[in-house]
Amino acid sequence: MSRLSLRAGKSVLDGYQLKQFLGQGSFGHVWETEGPRGESLALKFIRCGSDMSAPHEVRNILNVRELQHQHLIRVDRVWADRGYIVVVMELADGSLLELLAICMRDYGSSMSPDYVCYYLSQAADALDFLNTPQHRIGGNRVGIQHRDVKPSNLLVLGESVKLCDFGLACTMTTTEVPIRPGGTIAYAAPEVFKGILTRWTDQFALAVTYCELRGGRRPFLNLPPNFATPYEHPEPDLSMLPSDERAIVARGLARDPWQRWNSCGELMAHLNRVAGKKST
Repeated sequence: MSRLSLRAGKSVLDGYQLKQFLGQGSFGHVWETEGPRGESLALKFIRCGSDMSAPHEVRNILNVRELQHQHLIRVDRVWADRGYIVVVMELADGSLLELLAICMRDYGSSMSPDYVCYYLSQAADALDFLNTPQHRIGGNRVGIQHRDVKPSNLLVLGESVKLCDFGLACTMTTTEVPIRPGGTIAYAAPEVFKGILTRWTDQFALAVTYCELRGGRRPFLNLPPNFATPYEHPEPDLSMLPSDERAIVARGLARDPWQRWNSCGELMAHLNRVAGKKST
């Protein structure tokens, strides 16, 4: 972040004062900040692939910002600055990735199945809200695919999980559209590698997320370094899951998107029935 020279105590645009550095991911940094009215907020600085991509990513975030749902993070402001998109959003307690790390450190195991189902059912509710073609954008009724569902983009606020990071969000008027491959490779569906986005693409990433939180690892190994490298998904290794959960998750991970569950909620409803009441 040297181009922006960020440090605690620095003011960023209209009186947002940085308080403390919270962490970084593969695409940017997050700071706790004090807003103009003294409220605690989060400022996320997301690196743009190029200055040309910034307006597109800002527009994606603004499209979702206009939507209201209890499991979508509230975005207050967004702007572009010197190769970064800066997003002002409500401050979370942490992410599901951080919660998984705490469980592994303190208890030597992944998250308990009831908590995984509890949190990911909320995430599924948000995804189905986005994915359903019910949103009026640009004069069209569209569905929205998030395109980067993963534990670090699922934030915990009290007893709730909220989906964040909408820079790659894509509007869809049909069940399948051509795209430029993007997102996080470990969670990307097979069709993404072929330059295709479908209404079930987010569901694949949610199923990978379930494996990681529930079993401590993801179902695909030896992933390519980038989307330009040819890659065919093998059958998923679901040995981290109990046998009664594997067939449910395997359908969510189907290579053919038309063979997946009809919705993220349906995937989680089946997992809730077999895993939601289990104890570790």
